[in-house]
Amino acid sequence: MVTTTLNPPEEISATPSSSSFPNSPTSTQPSTKHSESPSSPSSSQCSVPSSQPNVNPNRIPQTDGGGIITRSKNNIVKPIQKLNLHVQPSSPLEPNTITQALRDPDWRSAMQAEFDALHRNNTWKLVSRSSTQNLVGCKWIDRYKARLVAKCFHQRPGWDYPETFSPVVKPVTIRIVLTLAVRQGWSIRQLDVNNAFLQGTLKEEVFMLQPPGFYGLKQAPRAWYTELRVFLLSLGFVNSTADASLFMYQNQLSNLISTLAARFSLKDLGCLNYFLGVEVIPSATCLFLSQRKYITNLLHKSGMANTKPTSTPLSASAQLLKDSGDLLPCPTEYRALVGSLQYLSLTRPDIAFSTNKLAQFMQHPRTTHWSALKRVFRYLAGSCNKGIFISATAPLTFHAYSDADWAGDKDDYISTIGYLLYLGSTLISWSSRKQRFVARSSTEAEYKALANTTSELLWVLSLFSELGHMPRTNPVIYCDNLGATTLSVNPVFHSRMKHIALAYHFVRENVQNGKFRVSFVSTDDQLADILTKPLLHPRFDSLLSKLHLSSRSSNLREDINYNN
Repeated sequence: MVTTTLNPPEEISATPSSSSFPNSPTSTQPSTKHSESPSSPSSSQCSVPSSQPNVNPNRIPQTDGGGIITRSKNNIVKPIQKLNLHVQPSSPLEPNTITQALRDPDWRSAMQAEFDALHRNNTWKLVSRSSTQNLVGCKWIDRYKARLVAKCFHQRPGWDYPETFSPVVKPVTIRIVLTLAVRQGWSIRQLDVNNAFLQGTLKEEVFMLQPPGFYGLKQAPRAWYTELRVFLLSLGFVNSTADASLFMYQNQLSNLISTLAARFSLKDLGCLNYFLGVEVIPSATCLFLSQRKYITNLLHKSGMANTKPTSTPLSASAQLLKDSGDLLPCPTEYRALVGSLQYLSLTRPDIAFSTNKLAQFMQHPRTTHWSALKRVFRYLAGSCNKGIFISATAPLTFHAYSDADWAGDKDDYISTIGYLLYLGSTLISWSSRKQRFVARSSTEAEYKALANTTSELLWVLSLFSELGHMPRTNPVIYCDNLGATTLSVNPVFHSRMKHIALAYHFVRENVQNGKFRVSFVSTDDQLADILTKPLLHPRFDSLLSKLHLSSRSSNLREDINYNN
């Protein structure tokens, strides 16, 4: 239950405007700058030259020998004004107070719609204020789609809420389900629950200042998940044990949408085309997942939309060290942009290593790290059309690549490991990260990477079996280290390998049980090499072509060839 007190605050918070990418690490911009009224003119205007130059009227026009009148001879002292045709569209000014917002018809209608939704869901009841209550503030956010959010930072852990964890669907699950849907020819539909967090029922009593609502409480996602889960289970859905956010239903779905709409306020968005910032482009032979729109918006917000592209995300010749360069005076923008890259890794495994590397300097970023971040954006500017290609004809077999860069980090000599996991020709899972401890040999580093790949493969096989499918052949993990490959099938455990005993027994047991096999692959064919170190352009392009990443143009060409 949410209870509100009778003292409404006069406060509204607009979404902060994105600052442009500064040309130097010392350049900063404030996050908000909306002090003018909404009716003030735009600051982006063309500069037009004056029609009347500044001329001395007592000066008699003179000509040179060719009869040409010059500016200097006519005593024109005003400098030439260049016509500036580069105009940046200005976004509408957002209100700073509730009074300003109520003057805007768009804001007012959006706020009324949100307020009506709160009433329909019986979100609150008004009570008198008490000194024993912990009052949670609130504010309006989001332009033209107003949301009343509670200031969750006013809540006290253990007092106002006991638990906030809510399952979130794994990207691997999404890619597996989409691969099976394309392979089986299933119809994919997209539904959106209006005011989803208002559908949950809170177990705690929360006191919040007016205006009412709890669309920002820390326990709201958990309450919504619980409400949805209970309802889906009552309809006969089965909750996956591999991924708690996946629900399966094996009967006819003809009345499912109407049944859901009777319980929740729904919008039927039709066939799947755009979700979680990912564009879904279907064709006759495949499904194409792209974050082109997200990349384009990110480049515009960072001021690098017209930057010169580069061929690789990181330089292979320059080492990124913890203490190289000067400290950034304001690391906020660096952290925000690296965080944006982490979300972009949903469909771009080619920047997984560079994103992981840059994220290691979030605490104290320096000028060299800032330059490396700008290089990643330059790479994205030239490759924004790339994405995941899901084939409708590829066999349902699994294979993976496992690799490690032994002692690759020159700050602490910890190894970087990575893996790629394929379902047929579709890349469904990948990872690039540092190990926790220093490996004493390349075999140890590679074998621990092999253990991580094994763990991911077993989880995917468990999810795959829950969906009613089994791989047609035993999965294969390719490793380019002979010592680690031999060790995975060696029945004799040597005493000199005691330091990797847990990883050794974990991998060998699954190999002996026939869950998968480990095969040697040459370093030239090790695709996971792109996830463990920066590479030169020829090597990077060679591996990139083998990842089965596609582009929008090649996707359309293949569709045209198929139809012809």
